[in-house]
Amino acid sequence: MDEHAAGLTHLTESGEVHMVDVSAKSVAARTAIAEAHVALSRSVREMVFSGELPKGDALAVVRVAAIMGAKSTPQLIPLCHPVGLDAVEVEVEPTETGARIVVTARVEGRTGVEMEAMTGAAVGAVTLYDMIKGVDRGAVIGPVQLLSKSGGSSGEWRR
Repeated sequence: MDEHAAGLTHLTESGEVHMVDVSAKSVAARTAIAEAHVALSRSVREMVFSGELPKGDALAVVRVAAIMGAKSTPQLIPLCHPVGLDAVEVEVEPTETGARIVVTARVEGRTGVEMEAMTGAAVGAVTLYDMIKGVDRGAVIGPVQLLSKSGGSSGEWRR
């Protein structure tokens, strides 16, 4: 099996899982942006964005959790390379149906930061659920998705 022809770079020619060797890749500026949506009832959305939740400032907790999630990605995703993140930015904004968490991850490195951005967004969304579950157990998370990535040999990609 030709791993690159099949696009499955985490498999060896014999089909075994391995961590991709990135040592020959050039160091480049790399950025990834991901989002997670959390559907909330109207009243809970208002509580979140007005700071009136019983558990406190959900937006601050979500931002910190998303950053921690991005930084913890190699411990959570088995074949993900540890990278020295240069920046993680988190925005939490209201939507008509709830909240949108947007995570931007940046690094000067040999591999991209798509997984860090997506993990940060997912952890932020689960944290928001934790902050509101006492008043809205029916909240729904999703989608969690990559919006864009840039840098490296594969260049730019946008949803």
